[in-house]
Amino acid sequence: MRTCWINGQFVPESEAKLSIFDRGVLFGDGVYEVAAVFQGRLLDADLHLARLTRSLGEIGMPAPLANERWLEVMQELATTNGIDEGLVYLQVTRGEAERDFPFPATVKPSAFAYARPKRLSDDPNAGGIAVHVVPDLRWLRCDIKSTSMLAQVLAKQAARAAGTYEAMMHEDGLVTEGGSSTLWMVKDGVLHTRPLSSDILAGITRDVAILLAGELGIRLEQRAFTVDEARSADECFLTSATSFVLPITRIDDAVVGGGTPGAVTSRLREAYLDRACRLTS
Repeated sequence: MRTCWINGQFVPESEAKLSIFDRGVLFGDGVYEVAAVFQGRLLDADLHLARLTRSLGEIGMPAPLANERWLEVMQELATTNGIDEGLVYLQVTRGEAERDFPFPATVKPSAFAYARPKRLSDDPNAGGIAVHVVPDLRWLRCDIKSTSMLAQVLAKQAARAAGTYEAMMHEDGLVTEGGSSTLWMVKDGVLHTRPLSSDILAGITRDVAILLAGELGIRLEQRAFTVDEARSADECFLTSATSFVLPITRIDDAVVGGGTPGAVTSRLREAYLDRACRLTS
């Protein structure tokens, strides 16, 4: 039986319960993080926890654990559940209180975490994925990793209904990001991704990809690009904590590049895997 962690205790998943009055249930009043597990060890979990701290601060919520303790909990979940490659998910809500929109005067945050296996080094999608273009319906603080994700649910459901792997969200034709990923394109050897703002999440894997691109001598331009530019790009790819670097070879009916992973994408994926091996060995 799989083990999870909830409000200070490791318990079987079947015993992990939240109240129907938890504000995460009633309002989506909470934040979350997902960190990869690679070779049985956490990958960049410290960076994810730094972002969790920022998200908590942006919504005025106290941290239920110090980041050092979170690291211990997350690693124990990976080890106890025998995760060699996969992820650890953690979530913090404002806690249980009578239903009222403003923050309760006194309330204790709820927190839980669990681990899941997932193929990372030999991801079956590494040969290329398709994405489906949808309008971005989200709120104006996408830089907060909020659990209020109905817009992303609808985007990713539309992508699935279209027979594709991920959504490509846009505002008036300008690409924002994927349903749960950062989007990139390569044109004439130059790598492009949208600059950080409240319109997108500051992806941890995005930061690492930018670092690796610099090490590889790949020119980077942080600017918004259009859906049409992406369709006609030499390469497109996405990044996320549990997908690393995945090539995009089709945008709806448009084939990207030659329909196979491009050279820049392949170099970045290889560099990302090499880095993950070094950090977790």
